[in-house]
Parts: sequence; structure tokens; C-alpha cells
Amino acid sequence: MHRLPPPGSPPLRAATALGALAVVLLFLVTADWRPLISLDRSVARGLHRAALDHPFWTHVNRILTDWVWDPWTMRLLLALVVLWLLWRGDRIVALWIAATAAVTTAVQQGLKAAVGRDRPVWERPVDSAEYAAMPSGHVMTAAATCVLLLWLAHGYGVRGAPWRAALAVAAVSVAGVAFTRVWTGVHWLTDTLVGGLLGLALPLAALAAGSAHYDLRARPPKTATSSGSSSSASGRQRGQDTTPGSSSS
Repeated sequence: MHRLPPPGSPPLRAATALGALAVVLLFLVTADWRPLISLDRSVARGLHRAALDHPFWTHVNRILTDWVWDPWTMRLLLALVVLWLLWRGDRIVALWIAATAAVTTAVQQGLKAAVGRDRPVWERPVDSAEYAAMPSGHVMTAAATCVLLLWLAHGYGVRGAPWRAALAVAAVSVAGVAFTRVWTGVHWLTDTLVGGLLGLALPLAALAAGSAHYDLRARPPKTATSSGSSSSASGRQRGQDTTPGSSSS
């Protein structure tokens, strides 16, 4: 049976570390710490010049950020997964995923309003975005979605090469959408860093906080047997267990 790990597990420690780092970055940005603000501006100016000089790659980045890794694309993906889980009868898992995604979105929008950071402003913009800059909603949503889907895939027994491929896709997606947001000039570097850290930390914290046990794999159907046959089968099993050198698969 697949189960959510109890408090004190590695997901909780990882969530605590990632969340603490995000809080530190948030504090430094709101305190207008010069070295970090200078880094933001330097990276933004450099990538904006590159975006103007390479319109083809700017177009590619806009497609990736506006369609492939757009928050609504990620939410639609999670909605389809939730519907599939409900169809399978895994209601608790479906509700847990939906609730975690909803809380992540609420935290994201609340922080944007609280911090109120302005986005970069350019004489020749290559893209546009509305509302406050920090944290990046694109990056935060992509990171949270990847954590939830990876957890679900692991619960269904994905291992080996498919698991490594899923990890690679998740890493490329989170790093990729962060790059597109800075390349297109709508976010500062630290916006994407805080978004990524919180997008990883929140679902990990929700995962670690769970105490219920969830069976994410299809259970074999139970067959009705008479009490006599059940006792006989139980006796045979006990006999096998007491046989020297015997083992169960």
C-alpha cells in the first residue's frame, strides 16, 4: 500500500529547507538588498538584449511560456488527473491533489499582493504580463504540478528508466519556464527562484503532513471462498512458512 509519509519524514525536511530559502530571498528583495537587486537587473538586461537580437528564439520562448508551460496548461493537466482518479475511485487522492493545487495558487496570489513587486519595464518589450511580479506564477505552478505528478507516478510503481525520464522532464520544465520568464522580460531572476522554491515546498509540505494511507494501485478483486477452503488455504500457507528454506515472493 502506498502511503503519505508521516511528519518528520524527508519530504517535510526538504519542504522546510526550500521554504526557508524562499523566505530569505523574499526578505532580501523586500529589504532592497543591493547585491541581489543588482544581480536581478544585470541578468534581466543581458537576457533582454539577447531576446531583441534573436527574435526567432524569443518567439520559441513565447510559445513555451504561453502554451506549453502556461499555468492554465498545468492546471488543466492536474484537472484531468483528478478526474481520472475520481473515475478510478481514488477520491481521497483526487481531493488531496486538488486541494494542494488550490492552496498553492492562493499562496501565490496572496504573496503577489503582499509584496507588490513591479515587473521589469523596457522601451522595446518582447512580451507583456500583468499583476505583481513576485513570485512567478508560471514557475510556481509548474513546480507544484511536477511534484504532484511525480508523487502520483511513484505511487503507481513507476521506476527505472521511465522514472528517470519523468524526473528529467520535470526538471527541464521548471528550469525551462523560469528561463522563459526572464528571457521574455516579464520577471526578475529572483521572482522565478522564489516561485520555484515555493512551488516545490508547498506540495512537499502537504505530502508530509498527510497521515492517512492511500492505496494508489489497483487492488486485485476479492474472490468469495467458503470458510473450509479458507482454513485449508491458511493451513497450507502456514505449512509453507514453516518449511526450512521456504520464502515468499
